[in-house]
Amino acid sequence: MKVAEDQVVEEDTGFQDDEESFFQDIDLLQKHGINMADIKKMKLVGICTVKGIQMTTRKALCNIKGLSEAKVEKIKEAAGKMLNVGFQTAFEYSAKRKQVFNITTGSQEFDKLLGGGIESMAITEAFGEFRTGKTQLSHTFCVTAQLPGEDGYSGGKVIFIDTENTFRPDRLKDIADRFNVDHGAVLDNVLYARAYTSEHQMELLDFVAAKFHEEGGVFKLLIIDSIMALFRVDFSGRGELAERQQKLAQMLSRLQKISEEYNVAVFVTNQMTADPGAGMSFQADPKKPIGGHILAHASTTRISLRKGRAEMRIAKIFDRYPRVPICLRMRPRSPSALEELVTPKSEEEETRVSTVPCLRQFKVI
Repeated sequence: MKVAEDQVVEEDTGFQDDEESFFQDIDLLQKHGINMADIKKMKLVGICTVKGIQMTTRKALCNIKGLSEAKVEKIKEAAGKMLNVGFQTAFEYSAKRKQVFNITTGSQEFDKLLGGGIESMAITEAFGEFRTGKTQLSHTFCVTAQLPGEDGYSGGKVIFIDTENTFRPDRLKDIADRFNVDHGAVLDNVLYARAYTSEHQMELLDFVAAKFHEEGGVFKLLIIDSIMALFRVDFSGRGELAERQQKLAQMLSRLQKISEEYNVAVFVTNQMTADPGAGMSFQADPKKPIGGHILAHASTTRISLRKGRAEMRIAKIFDRYPRVPICLRMRPRSPSALEELVTPKSEEEETRVSTVPCLRQFKVI
């Protein structure tokens, strides 16, 4: 198969220049009297931009070895002079939102379901039981994020954090064949890391921030598969639930800030748990995604994946702003064609659609 490698991560100078100017390098603080030694200390913990300082509390900055309260105040003051820390009009903010891009799922109808694909400056969560297609979607995004898209999107590199040892480069090759792109180019543009504990997972985010800063505008997507697996192992029982949720909130806050700071999309998968109280309320499905309200509030878009007949999978927008109650059916592991969407027009119809099989099928890969 003869393939042109320039199909992957197409070079678009103008577009990348806009991305690079999206953030201000922390080195610019030297002009405001901050010495380079203190700047390097902040870079070591993943604070690489001026906006990153604004997103970090004084308490967290004081915890950095070598930074006193006086130094922190001086750093905060310098960052405040370089940024607009006050209010802005909705018109001004809308101009900033124009830089948001969408990464395709590889299916036109699935993109319609998501409003164009997964968007940058946001966290998209996909949850479901085992073998519902979560990891499959993650692998697909590793390839589609590199392809040129609409509205000047030129494609970019991907960082994949694997917490369940499910990442398979050979799977990327199969997906690359579908899009007729070079295997080597696709694999070179995916940066992979295996996380072994929840603490390690958090530490990797410092590396992610440093990498996004080092290659500004090059990386477009961060994938974590899955976000909660290691938290379930490291924290057990109700006695450690409060601590687990606090650590989870800190990680999700970090992800939100990274997505806004560097204009990247964040895609995370999540596991399910049985709800012991569901039987008392006569719920049709007693299972629910783990992570509680903290994860639910942090995710901009939540995709529910569940099994249908045989290899059929049903995808539904569980939560999104703006709200789009649409569901569809897919085959994540075998060829088929998407033919129809079902859009509920009322709460009663939405409940029916969520429990009755949708009419058609589509292929994610």
